[in-house]
Amino acid sequence: GAGKTSFIRAISGIYKPTSGTINSKVDVYPMIERSFIVEEELTGLDSAKAHYLVMNNSLKGFEKFLDYIIEISGIGEYLYLPLKTYSEGMASRLSFSLLTYHQHDCLALDEGIGTGDQNFYKKAQTRLNKYLTSNGMLILSSHSNALLKRFCKRGLVFSSGSIIFDGPLNDALKFYEKKSI
Repeated sequence: GAGKTSFIRAISGIYKPTSGTINSKVDVYPMIERSFIVEEELTGLDSAKAHYLVMNNSLKGFEKFLDYIIEISGIGEYLYLPLKTYSEGMASRLSFSLLTYHQHDCLALDEGIGTGDQNFYKKAQTRLNKYLTSNGMLILSSHSNALLKRFCKRGLVFSSGSIIFDGPLNDALKFYEKKSI
């Protein structure tokens, strides 16, 4: 309820601000929830095809993309079932793999990789490390200090929809802990 997800949706262009402006020099691709990426009645395979077509305007090279999706998501045979049968973790893993195949200027994750099993978590960390070393920017909303420390340098603290702290990550974590006591 502090405003983290709304902030990510606003900087991603999903929400329009009710007042003020958002100036962004890069496109922000959100990974917030599956409804923004996939349709519940589609299978995982159909969703992957739709996503690939939107990004590439053809299915040329789709087999390599699909291999990546299968490897990173780890959802196996569930790829051929409707998305409405997926657990939240499975849907998040599919979304993560769809979004991280292509290089984006900025990727926004809202507790994105915390919903998978340990094997997926390791794959996701490896992929995020590769993404960040190739000059990608990551906006990560999380309550996991370990995850934030691994991937972030700057921290924002929200309260009631407003940013109440903006600074180096360690200072933001200390501020948040003091405020929470």
